[in-house]
Amino acid sequence: MQMISDILLVTAALSAAVYCFVLSRRLKRFNQLESGMGGAIAVLSAQVDDMTKALTRAQATASASADQLREMTERAEKGAQRLEVMLASLHDLPDGETESRRHRVVRRRDRYRDMEAAE
Repeated sequence: MQMISDILLVTAALSAAVYCFVLSRRLKRFNQLESGMGGAIAVLSAQVDDMTKALTRAQATASASADQLREMTERAEKGAQRLEVMLASLHDLPDGETESRRHRVVRRRDRYRDMEAAE
């Protein structure tokens, strides 16, 4: 009986030794920087750094664009207010003055369109 238990104990110890040996070899391959998982982790880490820098640049650009859009919107609102005041002042004119005057429409060429055609 004791001999059987000794054989089982030796078998279990040998199995544990083989299992540890296999695990140590797998861990060595996993940690290799050139070809194993360590290399993949290093590459991914570098890509994360690049993406973080790109995100920072994109946020700065978006912030600048938002500020510029806010300024342009404010200018447009001021222009709309001025146009409203001008239209209101036209309604205050007597009818006789507006009928006696001929309105003249002046059309201007778009400089940018002409420049594009020339290119």
